[in-house]
Amino acid sequence: MTTQNYTKQYINGEWGDGSSTKKVKNLNPYTNEVLQEIPSANQDDLNHAYESAANAQQDWATLAPAQVQQKFDALLQKMNERKEEIISWLVAESGSTKIKAQVEFQAVLAIVKESSSFPTRMQGAILPSNVQGKNNYVERAPKGVIGVIGPWNFPFHLALRSIAPAIASGNTVVVKPASETPLTSGLLIAELFEQAGFPSGVINVVVGRGSEIGDAFVTHPTPQLISFTGSTEVGSHIGELAGKHIKDTALELGGNNAMIVLEDAHIDQAIQAAAFGKYLHQGQICMSLNRIIVHESIYDQFAEAFAEKVKQLKAGDPSEQDTVIGPLINHDAVERIQQDVEESVKQGATKLVSGEVHGNLMEPVVLADVSNDMPIANNEIFGPVATLIKVKDEQEAIEVANGSPYGLSGSIFTTDRYRGMEVARKIETGMIHINDQPVNDEAHVAFGGEKQSGIGRFGGEWALNKFTTVKWISVQSEYRQYPF
Repeated sequence: MTTQNYTKQYINGEWGDGSSTKKVKNLNPYTNEVLQEIPSANQDDLNHAYESAANAQQDWATLAPAQVQQKFDALLQKMNERKEEIISWLVAESGSTKIKAQVEFQAVLAIVKESSSFPTRMQGAILPSNVQGKNNYVERAPKGVIGVIGPWNFPFHLALRSIAPAIASGNTVVVKPASETPLTSGLLIAELFEQAGFPSGVINVVVGRGSEIGDAFVTHPTPQLISFTGSTEVGSHIGELAGKHIKDTALELGGNNAMIVLEDAHIDQAIQAAAFGKYLHQGQICMSLNRIIVHESIYDQFAEAFAEKVKQLKAGDPSEQDTVIGPLINHDAVERIQQDVEESVKQGATKLVSGEVHGNLMEPVVLADVSNDMPIANNEIFGPVATLIKVKDEQEAIEVANGSPYGLSGSIFTTDRYRGMEVARKIETGMIHINDQPVNDEAHVAFGGEKQSGIGRFGGEWALNKFTTVKWISVQSEYRQYPF
């Protein structure tokens, strides 16, 4: 694992120190080892990055599709060559288990491959006109410069989910990586693009504190769109700033995702899916299960078997291949979740599995007898706590699932697939999966949420539409008469 560039900013194809007097300290969440101390970027660095991106964008947008695709082929090659190193950084920096890091790496490969097809999918239209002798052309073009704010939980994947399609469709980008994962959501990505031969200025990375460059990153006059993945609270602030300055946004925010287990469900399959959908990456995924809603006729059977399954999950060192549950990103997260657990127990929840806490490592917890108004069900957990909610029928299950301001992903288990589709249509969510868990992301499919879970869609043609704009060009081929 090389570290030569990972204490610097990457602007206009050059690695240099940030100009701020402050530093971003990058910690391993399992060992608390300091991985890097990075001199922070300030607003001068941010201006330089946006100016570099704007200057590079005009030439980048003129490249032939085959030339852009050649660069993306080289990027894929570099990623595959450095696969084990990338996985090691995900483990060290974000507390990913080996299982999660491998899942994340494969998801990034899919995103980059899908994005490489975008240059030949920039389709327009020729439309008839009601004006005699006129032809209407609607052409699709890149928006210009895109600002990308990377997250810390799936840092490599969720940063590249915006970076790759934005660049592939003719834009240039400035990335502000998460302070908890400045390498895997920013600097490492920039190095891969550099090694793949992308021109200077196409991607720029500024590592800085939100208090110093956060608002300016959004309000700067250069970017036409801000892409953010993270909490609803921060996303709401970004949306407010962007709206004030008439900027477009792509916001993928929080979730309070539910799995509905109906009385005719295959219980063993539902348990296996629930364990994966809850505990992958310690539950630190926007799509992770928050609430498992089970029909009363099978509730006790499900709860007992699920608790036994969870007790078998290994928690510990994320670098060990068989570890399922690694550390939370920091101790503030541990304390927040513990507080919600204890308050919910006071309100009547029952611990079926009571995991211990060791530093940032929180062993899995299963709570039964939970109601929707308890903190552990009402709040987004983002940690290894499963909550079981008993309902009397399908209608109550739908009402409980919809009883949240969030609407990102979800899951329904039933042996009647048609019934599952009918229930799915009644759930207020952007994504829902029948006889599967909610943590699904395919590069060519629409990804995004409803209500307070976000605005816009990522993936495939939806990402292409988001990162481009259309222009109407009309051509008058014969003289037109006007009323005056």
